[in-house]
Amino acid sequence: MHLDFPCHFDHRGRTAECSYEKHLRNLIEQVLFTSPGERVNRPTFGSGLLQLLFQPNSDELAATTQFLVQSALQQWLGNLIHLEAVVVEHVDSTLTVTVQYTILRTQQQQTAQFTRGV
Repeated sequence: MHLDFPCHFDHRGRTAECSYEKHLRNLIEQVLFTSPGERVNRPTFGSGLLQLLFQPNSDELAATTQFLVQSALQQWLGNLIHLEAVVVEHVDSTLTVTVQYTILRTQQQQTAQFTRGV
């Protein structure tokens, strides 16, 4: 078992745990929504995705963001998952990211969707 993210206590008052599949989803979320420079001793960790919320919407910006997200996921989680597709949608003040991936340990395909708004 792995620690659940964000860290919290379960119904027994112990640190909450989660399955390997949920742990990987949590790791993807951390890479997506951590800004580079935010983590101590890991200045390049993250994707810079949240900066998109404050930029005007355009096709070029969406393509660039998708490339940055794919690069960050491959760099930080490439030994755990095989990235199939990343779709980034920016509508008004809401950002939605859909990630399709295969868990390397089990060869199980997963799709995870993450949404953030201002």
